Amino acid sequence: MSSEATRKSTLSVTSGLSRNAIIIRLEGELDVNALPTLREHLQRIWELPAKSFLILDLGEVSFCDSMGMNELIDIMHRCEARGTRLLLGGVQGVMARVLSITGLRHAFEVFPVFDDALRMAVAPP
Repeated sequence: MSSEATRKSTLSVTSGLSRNAIIIRLEGELDVNALPTLREHLQRIWELPAKSFLILDLGEVSFCDSMGMNELIDIMHRCEARGTRLLLGGVQGVMARVLSITGLRHAFEVFPVFDDALRMAVAPP
C-alpha cells in the first residue's frame, strides 16, 4: 500500500447556521484523503432541513485535486436537488486557479471574498 493511500486528511471542516444559510468552512487540503472527513460532515448537513443557501468558505483551502473538485460538483448537484443555492466564498489563490483551469469557474456562484457570499445569502429577497 502506498504512503499516499494511507496518508491522513489535513482538512478541517466546521459549520454553522445563519438565518437563510448553512455555512461550511474548509481549511487545508481538499484531496482524496479529505473526502471521508468532508463526507461525514456533509452527511449531518444533509440530514438537516434544507436552507435557502449553502455557503462553502474555501478561503483557507491550500490544495485541491480532481477528487476534491468532483466532491464540489457532487455538493452542487445535491444542493440543486434540495432547492438550495450553493455559494463558494473566499475563492482566491489555489481555488480560483483550479476552478479556472478546469473550466468550472462559471458552473458555480463564486465570490472572491467570503463576506460577499454571506451578504448574498442574508440580503432580503
